[in-house]
Amino acid sequence: MSVLVFVENWDGKFKKLSYELVSYASKVAEMLSTSAVALSIGEVDNSELEKLGNYGAKKVISASNEALNVLDNQVYTAIIGEYARKENSTVVVLSNNNTGKALAPRLSVSLKAGIGAGVGKLPLSISPFVVYKKAYSGNAFTNIVIKTDTRILTLAQNSFELIETPNAATIETVDVPVDGGAVATHVMEVQKQTGKILLTDAEVVVSGGRGMKSPDNWAPIVELAELLGAATACSRPVSDEGWRPHEEHTGQTGKIIAPNLYFAIGISGATQHLAGVSSSKFIVAINTDKDAPIFSAAQYGIVGDASKILPKLVEAVREIRGK
Repeated sequence: MSVLVFVENWDGKFKKLSYELVSYASKVAEMLSTSAVALSIGEVDNSELEKLGNYGAKKVISASNEALNVLDNQVYTAIIGEYARKENSTVVVLSNNNTGKALAPRLSVSLKAGIGAGVGKLPLSISPFVVYKKAYSGNAFTNIVIKTDTRILTLAQNSFELIETPNAATIETVDVPVDGGAVATHVMEVQKQTGKILLTDAEVVVSGGRGMKSPDNWAPIVELAELLGAATACSRPVSDEGWRPHEEHTGQTGKIIAPNLYFAIGISGATQHLAGVSSSKFIVAINTDKDAPIFSAAQYGIVGDASKILPKLVEAVREIRGK
C-alpha cells in the first residue's frame, strides 16, 4: 500500500507547488501507516529528483521519454494509473491546477476512484475517508466522504505548509515506451514570458481594480510590486476595458490564485473576483467604500483614496527595504 503523488515539473525543475504536494502526501501516508511515492514524468535530473526526498517521499519514480516532455492528458493518465496500480496506491495526490484538473477525472474513471477536488487540509478521518474543502467561493466548507477503495485528491495551492526533513529517497528511473499514435498533443510554438513573475507562481500579488480610475494611475501598483518581488494583477472590468492585459485578470473567469499576500487596491470585491482570490492567506484591501464586499474577505483594510495611500505605502516599503 502507498500514497502516490504526481509532481509536475517545469522545464525539468520542480517548484514550491511540487514540494507542497509531496509534504501533503507524506502526511497522508503517515495517517495510513504507509509511505509516499513521488512520480515525475519527463526529463528531470537526479539532483532535482533527490530534493523530493527532503519533503517526505520515500521513493521517487522518474518516468522518462522524450515524448513525455509535453503534457498529453491521455498518455499521462495511463502512466499515473499504471504506477498507482503497481505501487498499490490507495490515495493519489495531484495539484488542483490546470494539469491536475485535467488528469483527475480521467484517473477517476481509469482507477474507479472517487475524487476529493480542491481539498485544503489533511483528511479529517481515514475510516471513513473524509476530506475538507471550501465551497461557495470560500464562504462555506464541506466535508466529503470518499467510499471507493482508491481515492484521488487534488490539493488547493498554498493550502499546506512545506515540511522539510533530511531524507534520502530511493530513485527509480524507468524508460517508458510511448506509442506515438497515442500522443494527441503537439506543440507548434513556444513563447515564454521573461522578466516578470508569473501570476500563478507568485507568493505576493498586487492587484488593481476600476477604483484606480485610469490606466495612467497604474505606476504605483507596478512600483509596489517591484519592491515586494510581487506579480501584478487586476479585476475583470480593468482587463475588459484594456487597461491591463487579460493574463493579469484574476477571478472566477480569470486566473485562480492563492498567494501568501494579496493586495486588492480599488477592487470592490464582487463574488466573481473573490472566487479567484479567496484562498489567499492574507488579503489587504484599499477602497474608498467602507461597505465594499472586499473588506469582509480581507484581514487588513484601509478605507481611503488609493491615489493618496499608495504613494505613502510605496515610500514606507522603500524605507524598510532600504531602496
